[in-house]
Amino acid sequence: MAVPKKLPRKGFHNLLREQVRNEFTAAQQYVAVAVWFDNRDLPRLAAHFYRQALEERNHAMMMVQYLMDLGQPVTVPGVDEVRNDFDNAEELIALALQQERDVADEIDGLMAAARAEGDFKGEEFVHWFLREQVEEIAQMSTLLNVVRRSSGNLFDVEAFVARERVGAQTVDPGAPRVAGGAL
Repeated sequence: MAVPKKLPRKGFHNLLREQVRNEFTAAQQYVAVAVWFDNRDLPRLAAHFYRQALEERNHAMMMVQYLMDLGQPVTVPGVDEVRNDFDNAEELIALALQQERDVADEIDGLMAAARAEGDFKGEEFVHWFLREQVEEIAQMSTLLNVVRRSSGNLFDVEAFVARERVGAQTVDPGAPRVAGGAL
């Protein structure tokens, strides 16, 4: 029986390090969105996006923990610039949806790299993030539809977020460990 040739795993780990930066940047973008809603006295929408920011931060720290567990070098990156100026709520939610779609593409790239390198541990690690992105895209798509149907009445959107418990915290026992613990 032939033993499969072990491929170098540098590409996947480098992509994962880049994704840590992307996740931290996404967290900061969600803080900016939350602040926009908070400044307009929309506490449910603000709370939802503050939670989203913490979730993205936790995703970054899951990746940090994974790299540390493998004995891989880890550096804490800075973040890219985030957008702070918006004209209306639809613009913010459309940005959030696009951000989630972009992250999904990045996670797909991580999966492809792990698979191409024969990195089975890496592939298994990324599976959780693939499922997470399906949920995030669905949630933001629904929220964008609700905002569009509200015809600018954000109090209706606030009622929807409260009633449907959009973004309610749940503990996923299958989630990767978070370096330093989840916030």
